[in-house]
Amino acid sequence: MAVSKDTARDAVTDPDVPQNNGPAEPAVPQRAGGQTPQEPEHSRPDSRKARWGTRWATVVAVLQRLLYVVITAAVGWAVYFFLLARLARGPEQVWVFLPVWLIAAYAFLPRVHKILSSLYLPNYFIGRARTGDGVLGDPVNLAVVGPADELRTAMLTAGWIEADPVTPSTAWRTLSATLLGRSYPQSPVSALYVFGNKQDMAFQREIDGNPRKRHHVRFWKCPEGWMLPGGFAVDWVGAGTYDKSVGLSLFTFQITHKIADGTDEERDFIIGTLQTANAVESVHVIRHFSSGYHHRNGGGDSIRTDGHLPIIDLRPHGQRDSAPAL
Repeated sequence: MAVSKDTARDAVTDPDVPQNNGPAEPAVPQRAGGQTPQEPEHSRPDSRKARWGTRWATVVAVLQRLLYVVITAAVGWAVYFFLLARLARGPEQVWVFLPVWLIAAYAFLPRVHKILSSLYLPNYFIGRARTGDGVLGDPVNLAVVGPADELRTAMLTAGWIEADPVTPSTAWRTLSATLLGRSYPQSPVSALYVFGNKQDMAFQREIDGNPRKRHHVRFWKCPEGWMLPGGFAVDWVGAGTYDKSVGLSLFTFQITHKIADGTDEERDFIIGTLQTANAVESVHVIRHFSSGYHHRNGGGDSIRTDGHLPIIDLRPHGQRDSAPAL
């Protein structure tokens, strides 16, 4: 393990951890006996203009939801029409499975998940990335202090390769490389979302000269002034996992990579490569950043984590020696 549990310290009590305890709690106003406190703003009567604005915003939101539901229902009807109605005519209609799978996997089921996840998942940071359908994805298991150019240089120096963006061309190249056993070191990774944004950069290490198996990590830039729960200021959060094979998503049946459940081991491997490249000033661990848990990611793959979050403080590029990359 790159970050030894024997030496990892609780970041809450570590004076060297880059942290910000946040603003002091506001003092409770002291009032003379018998004085009635002023109504808080949220309980005061709204003005006529404010009420109309709120109602109009509600109407627009409801119409948007209804339109999304209608489109989803239409896609579901198309699945029924192509599959059940045609299969009833005889086994020679088995060819309809392909269009039905495409419609269900890439249109109907993602829309259903989008609707449901918007209802039951909070729209704020909870230590998990999310898929484009809103489903919980990989655990956020890294944090980094340092600018973008230093992070990119550190990863490249440590032997990682930056992933290409997803385009029809790169998607086809990934598919053909996977099926034919060819190398594609810059193979793109799918989009996952933190802070409502997809990853700002992603890096990988191909295994056995094929994108079917690979180490990979995504990084998201933290919003200005944002801090981790507990008041720790960082510049980036990351999610590192290992792709062990290619298969179908458990939730949408889309073609996707299947990840290994040992996300902690992958997290520590990433840190180890950076330390070997002498790109790390220090690593401090927020122990029990979240409770350790077993769950599934956005593709339905099992994941497990101890809940610890290492904070990597990058060494400025000019202070690194010539340690070889892995």
